[in-house]
Amino acid sequence: MRFLTAGESHGPLLVAIVEGLPAGLPLVPEDINPWLKKRQEGYGRGRRMAIEADEVEFASGVRAGRTTGAPLTLLIRNRDHKNWMEIMDPAPGNEPRKRALTAARPGHADLPGGIKYGHKDLRDVLERASARETAARVAVGGVALKLLSFFGVEGVGYVVGMAGVWSQRPFSWERKEEIEQSPLRMLDPEAEAEVVRRVDQAKAEGDTLGGIIEARFRGLVPGLGSHVHFDRKLDGRLAQMALSIPAVKGVEIGEAFQNAMKRGSEVHDPIYWEEGRGFYRKTNRAGGLEGGMTNGEELVLRAALKPIATLMKPLPTVDVVTHEAKEAALERSDTTAVPAASVILMALSAIVLAQAYLEKFGGDTLEELVERVERYKERVRAW
Repeated sequence: MRFLTAGESHGPLLVAIVEGLPAGLPLVPEDINPWLKKRQEGYGRGRRMAIEADEVEFASGVRAGRTTGAPLTLLIRNRDHKNWMEIMDPAPGNEPRKRALTAARPGHADLPGGIKYGHKDLRDVLERASARETAARVAVGGVALKLLSFFGVEGVGYVVGMAGVWSQRPFSWERKEEIEQSPLRMLDPEAEAEVVRRVDQAKAEGDTLGGIIEARFRGLVPGLGSHVHFDRKLDGRLAQMALSIPAVKGVEIGEAFQNAMKRGSEVHDPIYWEEGRGFYRKTNRAGGLEGGMTNGEELVLRAALKPIATLMKPLPTVDVVTHEAKEAALERSDTTAVPAASVILMALSAIVLAQAYLEKFGGDTLEELVERVERYKERVRAW
């Protein structure tokens, strides 16, 4: 399964084309729209989220509520485009255009992107570099999650800590609904209350906040990925996807950073075997991956999200046209997007996992895939 996205933040729409899905996968917009809504939610979001109400449209690849095996085309229309039609008009002329950006914003793609492509109006960079692009990938992630559900796989994304405050309550699948009800996607009400206070303070001061997000998946079969070639290792592929999320600057599998400071005897997970269950672990410090492959335990992926780079009290910069010292350009932004980023991390990780299932089990139809996955599960239990 491969996919491509296109579209700009204030263009008419976002597009994703997905190729390689099996035929017969039940799929309706409501399989995807809830994830798009969650991507827009979270305490600390800005005005853009009040304008957009993302919903997906199928332009190809689905008929009678089922995938056909042909490329799937997903569309998400930008409601705000009506206010940007003159600025984003693809026709030549009318330059310099309104809302031209020449004062590069530190921490953004503005300056390196302008240098790379020769743009003096840095809007040609920011419109595609915007985190708005992740809406298209979350839509693809919604499709992936639907496919994974037929293999018995479930995912969740949540916030471990943000704004300097760590959640003190451990994750459990029984508390998943608490995450969905939390405005910060946290499991610790006391920590959440303090984070809300800090978000309000940062907003009043024109500042932004980051945090640590986590995605978990259960029900994965062992052996997804490979140890044979570096580019087929699942941990590397998951890390690349996670680092492609705007503002993500660090990734770990399981307790990687803590484990790095311990002895091996304190880190690795002993292996056990039980009749009818097969191999299992009592601990999961490895985060469900060993040697570039799933080992049958829960997959645990964490990412560090830096504070958003658009500040309402702008940092010093230089105008790329005049080379004069200026304050960075102001664009509409959030105080924090950490809760939304946890949904994005989960959805994008689901894409990688769906690809790994399709690579391992093949099949042109959903029925073929499910049969092969179940047969493999039986083999693993008896191995």
